[in-house]
Amino acid sequence: MSDRRYRAAIVGLGFIGGADQVSGDALGQRVEDLDGTHVMALRGHERVDLVAGSSRDEGRRQRFNDRFDVPVFADWQELLQKAAPLDIVNIATYTPAHAEVTHAALAGGARVIYCEKPIAPTADEAQGMVDACHAAEALLVINHNIRFHPSFRRLRDLIAAGGLGTLTSASAQWPTGRLGNVGTHMIDAVQMVTGLAVTGVSGTLDLSAKPDCRGDAFRDPGGWGVLRLGRELAASQNGPTGDLHCSVDAGDYGVVPLRLRFHGTEGYAICRGREISVLRGDHEQTWKNEFPNSGMDRAVDEAVHWLDGARPFPYDAKEAVRTLETIIAFHLSHERDGARVAVPLSGAQRQHVLQSG
Repeated sequence: MSDRRYRAAIVGLGFIGGADQVSGDALGQRVEDLDGTHVMALRGHERVDLVAGSSRDEGRRQRFNDRFDVPVFADWQELLQKAAPLDIVNIATYTPAHAEVTHAALAGGARVIYCEKPIAPTADEAQGMVDACHAAEALLVINHNIRFHPSFRRLRDLIAAGGLGTLTSASAQWPTGRLGNVGTHMIDAVQMVTGLAVTGVSGTLDLSAKPDCRGDAFRDPGGWGVLRLGRELAASQNGPTGDLHCSVDAGDYGVVPLRLRFHGTEGYAICRGREISVLRGDHEQTWKNEFPNSGMDRAVDEAVHWLDGARPFPYDAKEAVRTLETIIAFHLSHERDGARVAVPLSGAQRQHVLQSG
């Protein structure tokens, strides 16, 4: 094993960036319920040194410095200058800043960009981030943390090997709406586990949500819809479908539980959180979550192995671009009374702004 150490910094010290519970209180969530945070994933790795953080919010900076004794900056550009050289830059800001910080970090020599989801507010900005990292021979990691859980990778491999027969459909549901901030995980998981890309969306948004706590500039509704999955299928071909139910106000349905389901001709799998049940004929087996470290811990560890040159990274960030395009397609479909929108997006659709924050 290499003994080389890597220098890291975090841009954005809020709920998930800095494990800041004051920020979590504004969202009505607890830090301990998260599948990791940027600060703890970096500090928890034996060969990563967290050397700086930045936030526009004075309270967040003070709390971060008090807890972790790490230099903090109000300006992320000053951080990139004064904390250089940096091997890893974690971006936990609002989405509109992701692309700008990514390009600046690459210009400063960063080799790994570990960025929050959704990847960017537009498809073109997202693709620009992927292209810039490729040109710099750097790694772009998007925090779709379901991808890093061994049980989901096991299910992916089972489906790829035909363990459920021919895949017929997938479905996802969750109780909190927020297609951009929560749905991004579920949509990305459907694509990861099936090995299929979304090629079309027909959807309706749920506009009953209360105002976003981050301000009027942000809007992140839930909704209902159908995804077409396939390997860039021609319009005349049929592929599996994906059904999504992600309402904010579930009405007569009550509060829907968080579930992912994958259906095949010979069986199906149900994912309840990180516990997965696989049923084939009369046989059922349940895979418990037996991995104490978080998805973010594993993402950082795999990024370190990539930096070492020891192994390729298992997640191509271009898949996060497709996930973003799927979410934007939901919004575009809603504007067209549920008409199908093809993915990948094209033309002016690629500049459509997702306001999820």
